[in-house]
Amino acid sequence: MSPPDGAVPPDEAGPAGVRVRVARDDALLVEVADLAAATALHRSLRSEPLPGVGQPVPGARTVLVPFDPWTVSTATLAAELRARAAVPPSGTDDGGRLVEVPTVYDGVDLDDVAAHLGWSTAEVVRRHTAARWTVGFVGFAPGFGYLVGDDPGLVVPRRSSPRTRVPAGAVALAGEYSGVYPRESPGGWQLVGRTDVVTWDVRRDPPALWVPGDRVRFVAVRGSARGASASFGTSGRVRQSELPNEAGSAERSGLEVVDPGPQSLVQDLGRPGHADLGVAASGAADPRSLRAAHRAVGNPVGSAALETLGGLRLRAHGRCIVAVTGAPAPLEVVPDGGDPARVPPSGQAFALADGDELSVGPPSRGLRTYVALRGGLDLPPVLGSRATDVLSGLGPDPLAAGTVLPAGPAPSSAVAAQEAGASDPDALPAPGDVVTLPVVLGPRDDWFTPEALRLLTTQEWEVTSRSNRVGLRLAGDVGLEQRPAVGRAELPSEGCVTGALQVPPDGQPVLFLADHPLTGGYPVVAAVPTSALWLAGQVPPGARLRFRVN
Repeated sequence: MSPPDGAVPPDEAGPAGVRVRVARDDALLVEVADLAAATALHRSLRSEPLPGVGQPVPGARTVLVPFDPWTVSTATLAAELRARAAVPPSGTDDGGRLVEVPTVYDGVDLDDVAAHLGWSTAEVVRRHTAARWTVGFVGFAPGFGYLVGDDPGLVVPRRSSPRTRVPAGAVALAGEYSGVYPRESPGGWQLVGRTDVVTWDVRRDPPALWVPGDRVRFVAVRGSARGASASFGTSGRVRQSELPNEAGSAERSGLEVVDPGPQSLVQDLGRPGHADLGVAASGAADPRSLRAAHRAVGNPVGSAALETLGGLRLRAHGRCIVAVTGAPAPLEVVPDGGDPARVPPSGQAFALADGDELSVGPPSRGLRTYVALRGGLDLPPVLGSRATDVLSGLGPDPLAAGTVLPAGPAPSSAVAAQEAGASDPDALPAPGDVVTLPVVLGPRDDWFTPEALRLLTTQEWEVTSRSNRVGLRLAGDVGLEQRPAVGRAELPSEGCVTGALQVPPDGQPVLFLADHPLTGGYPVVAAVPTSALWLAGQVPPGARLRFRVN
């Protein structure tokens, strides 16, 4: 069912060079002249919110604006955004905090940066510390601030080949920006130094060291930046609670992980509302099946459950009520007392006695299966959610053998008689099947040749084995080619939605899933609308995708 007004705004430059682009069926990307204009629009949307508009995501020269199409029409919102974006920035200083970053300038790329700029390494250090830096926006990872400086000469390109590992605390340059890596991660920025400043720690309030508008000054120091009390990067994950294993010592029921399988995670509906900190929503890849599992056991639909690819084996501590939904997987319950094994119903609540073991095998169709426990999984929330975000490292650890997941208080609702509203198991694809997904073109479809746009919708794209919760990595016979006019340009980082089809230089798209980065620097040619995201989360490696423009 479509919202009352699905009209899209015309994609032309408006007043003051403002351009509104479609980013998804429920998101618009407002393109403005520069970072100051993007910051001003973001500030306007935060200080004077518009009805039906969610939390905006600022970029280098854009603001991504999510909205509810049932509350505000696309055309009406686009007109309001054009009007607000056309107001010139006031030029006043918000008076953001000053953050000092002690830095040891011994980065592996410092010599290359100096050679590129035609300076000595000492001059690079002098100008990096003399520059006045401001946090323009936060993205890529929680706590990763894109710092904008006032030295126009201090501009270097990203590395042509990103590193697979950049250490936490690395101080880096890319384009006109500087930044500090909050945790170990891949990265393509030029590394010039290191610091022991912790830019992200979930134990702090707020967890991010800085927010857009704060001022930053780098201070050169000698020797090691790792002091006796220094701790690099993000704090450790919040660990799952553990119940005592001695018989009869546990006061609450719960599920012990006997075998986690290849990737089993705790998930709920995610942690939206933290874009200013660089935190994406994450959450279940197939939220329809998660909700159905909770309805089956009488939980609130936002409770935490397990998301698994199969191979999961659980042991009940105390009497437990569970339900399994999503990708159809072989189920078996082995009683503790030696009674014959039984096959429980899929999509309906069933009981496990103390010591019973539940096995969830690999699904025959689809990819992700959900296991809900009545009462939910009572784990410490991180920023209001128990979801595991594999990209940012937020939330509980991936499941490990021996961990016991305690149940929360029993809800007042009764269990449902049967599954309602989950993904239809018979409609889920198997490896080798062809899946058709709808897409909405934009926001950067004009970066691509007409032939590339034709190939997008006529060519089949194989889902490769490198796919994960961050995104489906696709492979087609012919990559999507950018138009020559823009093919040599570097796209300033901008907000990305779940379902975005981002196209790196090799032309092979990545379809972003729940744990994608909040911002990205490759053009997005199209996006899967919200109504089909659950299906994208159930496509297994080996399946093939076709895209149909809505």
